Amino acid sequence: MPEVYPKISIVTAVFNQREFIEDCIRSILDQNYPNLEYLVIDGGSTDGTTEIIKKYADKLQYWVSEPDNGLYFALQKGFQRATGEIMGWLNSDDVLHKNSLFTIAEIFGSNNDIKWMQGLPTVIDNKNRIVFSREARKDRYEFLLKEYHDGIFIQQESTYWRRDLWERAGSFISTNFEFAGDFELWTRFFEQETLYGTNALIGSFRYRGTGQISKDHYLEYITECDKIIDAAVCKLAGAELSMYKNRLKMKRRKERFPLFSKIMASKGIVNKTNNEVNFDFKEYKFKKI
Repeated sequence: MPEVYPKISIVTAVFNQREFIEDCIRSILDQNYPNLEYLVIDGGSTDGTTEIIKKYADKLQYWVSEPDNGLYFALQKGFQRATGEIMGWLNSDDVLHKNSLFTIAEIFGSNNDIKWMQGLPTVIDNKNRIVFSREARKDRYEFLLKEYHDGIFIQQESTYWRRDLWERAGSFISTNFEFAGDFELWTRFFEQETLYGTNALIGSFRYRGTGQISKDHYLEYITECDKIIDAAVCKLAGAELSMYKNRLKMKRRKERFPLFSKIMASKGIVNKTNNEVNFDFKEYKFKKI
C-alpha cells in the first residue's frame, strides 16, 4: 500500500433511487479510505432519496439536491467541483467492491505510466450478489472497429483515471449525448493514453431487470456509440490510420474465413498487448505484465 494516499474524487449522480442509493454510498464510505473526496449530485428527488443522503452529509465533501438536465449534466456539475488526483464516478444503483479504493491507490501509486484503468467487470443483482463477470475489453482498435456490437464495453463502474488525463481530454463529460456520454469520454481518453486492465475487482454494475436506462435504451446507446466512433475514425491519420486499416483487413478476413483467426493464433500471430496490471503473489504487489 502507498504511504501517501492520493486523493480520489468520486461523483455520484442520483434521481429517485431510494432503494439503492444507500448501498452505493456505503460501498464507498465504509472503505474508510483516508483521502476520499465524495460528491453526490441529486436531481431533485421526491421519493426520500435526499433523506438518505442527509444521513451521510457529514462524510460528503459536497452534495446538492436541485433539478438538472440528466445524468451527464449532474456528473459535470460534480466534476467541476472535484479536486482529486484520481477521478471516477459511481451511479446511484451500483457499488464498489470492498477495499477497491486502496487497490486503485496502489495501482496508480506504483505505476506512473498508467493514466486510466479498468477493473474486472462484474454484475450484481438486487440482492447484492455477484452474478456475472467477464474479461475486460480495453483495446482501442476493437472499439474503432465497433467490436462492442457484441455487447462488451468498458465497464464505467470499474474505471478510474488521473486528473492530468482528464485535463488533456478537455476536462468535461459531454452532455451532447443522452446515453453514451461515458463512451464519448473513453474515446477522448484513448486519443491520449492506453487503457490498462486489472483482474482486481473495482466496481459492479447492478442489473435491476426493469426500469433500467442501460437496458431499456440499449439500441439508442449503440446508435450514439456508432456516431462517436465514426467521428473518431475520421480523425485518424499517420500510424494510427495505418493500424486501423490493417486491423480492419484482419477483421474482414476473420469474418470471411472463420478458421483464419485460429490459424493465426496457432502460429503466434496475434495482437499482443502489455496493458495489464495484476497482482504478483511472489512480490505481493500489483505489477504490469
